[in-house]
Amino acid sequence: MFLRRVFGRTLFAAAKSEASATAAAASNTAQRHNPLEEFFEADRNPDDEKPVVYGRSWKASELRLKSWDDLHKLWYVLLKEKNMLMTQRQMLHAQNLRFPNPERIPKVRKSMCRIKHVLTERAMEEPDPRRSAEMKRMINAL
Repeated sequence: MFLRRVFGRTLFAAAKSEASATAAAASNTAQRHNPLEEFFEADRNPDDEKPVVYGRSWKASELRLKSWDDLHKLWYVLLKEKNMLMTQRQMLHAQNLRFPNPERIPKVRKSMCRIKHVLTERAMEEPDPRRSAEMKRMINAL
């Protein structure tokens, strides 16, 4: 809603033209989707009077129960969320508008930091020193 109101759909015009060729090929298997839209929060109805409540950050104890693959997926979900929030914050700042719910960014950062902490704990517990070193290199690259 915000982007459409401010930019009048011109922001996505270039991306839609490039994405249209790939979307046409993929239209048989999935609905059309512009990848740039993932950098922006979904439109909300301005008539909604209820404030949107966002969740809390992940606890380390909860993350310790997750598998390596689940933590990997969660990391990228949080990374996309962080990118979306930072993009939205920058755009609103450029428009001299207030960024709604600024407490969301620290929640995402805490969760990402806790994932790294849990993965580091697992790397340190690894009995094979080569595998442990490899795991630590991967974690530090995040």
